[in-house]
Amino acid sequence: MSFYDALHQATADARAGLLAAPAIADSLAGRIDRPRYLAFLAQAYHHVRHTTPLLMSLGGRLPERLAWLRRAVAEYIGEEIGHEEWILNDIAAAGGDAEAVRHSRPDLPAEVMVAYAYDLIQRGNPAAFFGMVYVLEGTSVALALSAADSIQRALALPDAAFSYLRSHGTLDVEHTRHLADLVNAMTPADQADVTHAARVFFKLYGDVFRALPEARTCN
Repeated sequence: MSFYDALHQATADARAGLLAAPAIADSLAGRIDRPRYLAFLAQAYHHVRHTTPLLMSLGGRLPERLAWLRRAVAEYIGEEIGHEEWILNDIAAAGGDAEAVRHSRPDLPAEVMVAYAYDLIQRGNPAAFFGMVYVLEGTSVALALSAADSIQRALALPDAAFSYLRSHGTLDVEHTRHLADLVNAMTPADQADVTHAARVFFKLYGDVFRALPEARTCN
């Protein structure tokens, strides 16, 4: 069994905890209103806008044993830069105030998740950051396209309001294959830190969803 497959097994309960967040089940079932979708996009903006700075910090903090990861990190930066603007465009297309979101503070769960990511890079093992990549991209592949379709049907919003969900649902399929190659090539010690970080990020990302407001259309 590859480490990537073992990682999937080792985090199964943590993943289930994330998927149990009511906002996820409701969205997939079309039980959502516009304020809840806009709230999701706002929190997505607040963590996605840190993706490029986190990756840049990661590239500079990789120890020599992980120097082989620098090229991959540079490629991630090239692919991820500017994606937070996609979310602001979606907010505007869905009738929200994109500039207000740009200048707002994140809710506490999103703020804590981002802070933990920076702490991993600055104080912990930088390799563990790929546990966050595993959680966010894996969740995107599993849910984003289906959620976008269900939300769009429920809210009758234009395609322009779903560029973040649909683009990431497709793009992250390729990313997860690349991620598997990267983590499979790590040392067992680094792999153990990736597993621990993934379990933590499943909890923290689940908290982001659990903090979203309930939809008025939910029964």
